Amino acid sequence: MCGAVSLSLIPKQDELHACHCEQCRKWTGSAFVEIDAAKNTLEYDGPVKSYTSSDWAERAWCDRCGSTLWYKLTIPNNEFYGVAAGLFENAGNFTLAKEIYIDCKPDGFSFVGDHLTQTKSEVEALFASFGDGED
Repeated sequence: MCGAVSLSLIPKQDELHACHCEQCRKWTGSAFVEIDAAKNTLEYDGPVKSYTSSDWAERAWCDRCGSTLWYKLTIPNNEFYGVAAGLFENAGNFTLAKEIYIDCKPDGFSFVGDHLTQTKSEVEALFASFGDGED
């Protein structure tokens, strides 16, 4: 929002993902809509701060204005950054491909279109499998 942080990435896919978990909703005030960064492509400069928000992730923001920047998995050997789609003009011109923690979504939230949905238990089982070396 203030321009103090600049970042670039190569998208892993040309698509958007939305997370409805309680942490993301508290952090962003809504669903966290993000773009997955391809491995080793996220570069940034500026006053970034982060907070370890769970056993497997941290969230980052601009330390000057507080803008949401990214969600990062902290599971060893699994680099993953979900970067806030709002940082990119027209959200990179991507369409929504996946919603996670769908069973935690507030009743008033609704995204249109046909896309993959995953429940809290499905997502957390996937996170648990990352410890087994899956990517």
